[in-house]
Amino acid sequence: MSGVQVVRASKFRHIYGQVEKKEFCYDDIRVTKSSWDSMFCSVNPKFLAVVTEAAGGGAFIVLTLSKVGRQDKDSPIVAGHKGSVTDIQWCPFNDNVIASASDDCTVKVWQIPDGGLFINMTEPIVSLDYHQKGCRQVQWHPTANNVLMSVGADQKVVIWNVGTGEPLRIIECHPDVIFSVAFNYQGSKIVTTCKDKLIRVIDARTGEVIEKGKGHDGAKSSRAIFLKDGSIFTTGFSKMSERQYSLRDETMLDDPIIMVEVDTSNGILVPIYDIDTGLLFVTAKGDSQIRYFEVNMEQPPYVHYINTFLSSDPQRGLGVMPKRGCDIGLNEIFRLYKLHGNGRVEPIRFYVPRKSDSFQTDLYPDTISDTPALSADEWWVEKKDVDPILISLKGGYQAKSAQTLTVAKKSNALDKMPMKGRDTSAAVNDMSDGGSDDSAHENSAPLAPAPVKVCMIRV
Repeated sequence: MSGVQVVRASKFRHIYGQVEKKEFCYDDIRVTKSSWDSMFCSVNPKFLAVVTEAAGGGAFIVLTLSKVGRQDKDSPIVAGHKGSVTDIQWCPFNDNVIASASDDCTVKVWQIPDGGLFINMTEPIVSLDYHQKGCRQVQWHPTANNVLMSVGADQKVVIWNVGTGEPLRIIECHPDVIFSVAFNYQGSKIVTTCKDKLIRVIDARTGEVIEKGKGHDGAKSSRAIFLKDGSIFTTGFSKMSERQYSLRDETMLDDPIIMVEVDTSNGILVPIYDIDTGLLFVTAKGDSQIRYFEVNMEQPPYVHYINTFLSSDPQRGLGVMPKRGCDIGLNEIFRLYKLHGNGRVEPIRFYVPRKSDSFQTDLYPDTISDTPALSADEWWVEKKDVDPILISLKGGYQAKSAQTLTVAKKSNALDKMPMKGRDTSAAVNDMSDGGSDDSAHENSAPLAPAPVKVCMIRV
């Protein structure tokens, strides 16, 4: 019986994707035509946000999930950027807070009221200004509250404390364009891919490069993410422009555990990881198919192909619903929101067929909650690393009411009034030289790493 092939046992072997009916889609959204590699969509159990075309600057639209159907041409938008919006991400611990990156070199954080927008929003809670060239990507910390990471075309990665509006760490180890960044499970490390074809594992607090190794050989963009066990999954191109994916040990980046060629299409493969089930969804902008795999590090070849979801129309982008927003009563284990070029946003639900109507414990292990495990100071000052707080989905998830994000602006050198009856430049020189003038010492303040524009909005 050695020649008989045995089908690998897996509870996800029969998973299938299903597109929502037209009446449950979102239509007439002016989806951005930008060619940047971002997915231009972010979603949570309350809201759907999509980057849109806008004259005279960048904008994105925010809709409540229940507001399906055709959208009004004059729907209110978030329109505070002077350049095109390149990326948006909802905060994992506050479903009313969203961060946006833009070509105007800023990252802005916004608070959306429950019920959505009724007028255009132009004033953010805080504007984070440091990058000298356009911002390309934002990502929230997985365990620490109000910690945000941004990536700029200036080849810098910045770790921010949104609660104070200050940069905590500037990471400047990349000699060329940064393609992607991602936190690990605890948020203590980040993995990056760069145009120099190297993969780097970096300490998120110190900015020190812990490991680096050769990535994919192709000149096109590549991606890398951490899996839950610390392994690294990457996508990229070969020298012959064949699309590939690989699995690597973070301590041996030069020697992939597996390297698999997928096809010869042009789109940049983007990995989307479900940390609860170990499922990996791999797709690209411009593709009309979504491949999905199961990662099992106990069974070679470790990344097991399951199936491909096919559709007739290519996608402009994708948004991922957190597990707490899925319908557990129907055994929905994953949901994507697909952007079409014609202005439609189409939910795609992935189900595991089961005959029983009871809660499926094996499909729904405890998932990441919307409660932060650490404060920003615990993570940055006390240097704590912990796993995310988990919750059970048995009985369903109840969304929290709107919580106000407050920004405590810290003093900087520009906060002081000029001294009266004395030459201002002389006073500044006295302070910088450690002079003995008591009034200079009383009025001196620590210099912040970078000036920030901060405003408050309470809902």
